[in-house]
This record gives sequence, structure tokens and C-alpha cells, in this order.
Amino acid sequence: MPHEVLPPDPFADDPNDPAREFAALDDPAGEPMGPDERSELLADLSDLTVYQALLEPRGVRGIVVDCGECDQPHYHDWHLLRASLEQLLNDGQMRPHEPAFDPDPALYVTWDYCRGFADGITATENAH
Repeated sequence: MPHEVLPPDPFADDPNDPAREFAALDDPAGEPMGPDERSELLADLSDLTVYQALLEPRGVRGIVVDCGECDQPHYHDWHLLRASLEQLLNDGQMRPHEPAFDPDPALYVTWDYCRGFADGITATENAH
């Protein structure tokens, strides 16, 4: 399956982009990703591939994450989450993206649910 990428930033070359003020607050030369962080991110991407393969055929659209900043759930479709993690791996940061439009919470599961589901499948297969 080809990796999907995030759409281009429509304000990338706009000198009047209001987000430039936020970018100035970030230190673009911040601390580079350490080897442990990189390893964890690669493991997350690998796990995501497994979770998607197991759960997408069962109608699960992606993963829900409770945001610590806004106290709201964020719904990430499989391809969007993969693109965000790959961008973090390659660029050291994630670009903002549009939230899912009117997501059905019943079609999204938590990362812990994915892990438990995969562990259950593995345990069942090993029992035979």
C-alpha cells in the first residue's frame, strides 16, 4: 500500500500567513530526535501497520486520542495518522491538519485497544 502524504500547506509561501507568528514561537532548530525517540516512533509506525491490517477490515476507521491540551478527543484516520508519524520522523515535527469531519466515535478505537486486540489475536494464533 503506498504511503499517503499530507496535503500541501495552502499558505506555505504567503507572507501574510497568520501562522507565521506561531512558527516564530517554535524553535525550528530545537533538540533533534534522539535514538530512543526515533526507535519508539519506528515501533509505533510498525504497530500502526499491524493494527490497521487487523482492524480496518472490521470497519475501524482509525485511532482516537484524548488531547491533553484541549481535553477533546481527536479522531485520526489510518492514513492521516501514518502521514503525521512519518512527518514527525522525517521533519522532527508534525504540521497541523484538519480534524476529521463529523467522525462517528464508534468507528475509532484507542491505541490501547489496538494493542490489546493485536495481543489477543497473537495469543489465539499461538494457542493453536
